[in-house]
Amino acid sequence: MKPNIIFFIITLLYFTIGFFFYAKADEKSCLAEAVYFEARSESFVAQLAVGNVILERTKSDRYPDTICEVVHQGYYWKDVPVRNRCQFSYWCDGKPERIANMEAYRMAASIAELVLAGVIVEHTAGATHYHATYVSPEWSHHPHFEVLGQIGSHIFYVHNKVIGG
Repeated sequence: MKPNIIFFIITLLYFTIGFFFYAKADEKSCLAEAVYFEARSESFVAQLAVGNVILERTKSDRYPDTICEVVHQGYYWKDVPVRNRCQFSYWCDGKPERIANMEAYRMAASIAELVLAGVIVEHTAGATHYHATYVSPEWSHHPHFEVLGQIGSHIFYVHNKVIGG
């Protein structure tokens, strides 16, 4: 092979592999951020279950394909999320996403790694939705949603595709 072709192949591999690792790091970062802001005061298992919901959504044709798109999904006005109109409340609650508790963030990052490695909370396996016990969103009363259980202050649901035929 000519040196130019070898250089091209090595360069192509370098950027392809580099992009793959960058994309994985970005997805982990988005997952850690969501776990931190949605469940940092919860137990390890509850945080893991929240992370599982986010990853489960990426597998569904009802939601975006990437973790970052899932956690940032919502209504936008002039590229800014509309307050209280997002899939995950932290993203559009009007507060800046500032990580104040580094210990809790390190835990969220570790949980994100476990979720991405395939660790699942069996009790809530397949869940695509959750909400805190102190709220009662309208969707949670719809017959298409089945309660899987509660962990900490979150109730987890699966969206059944067909109810009654």
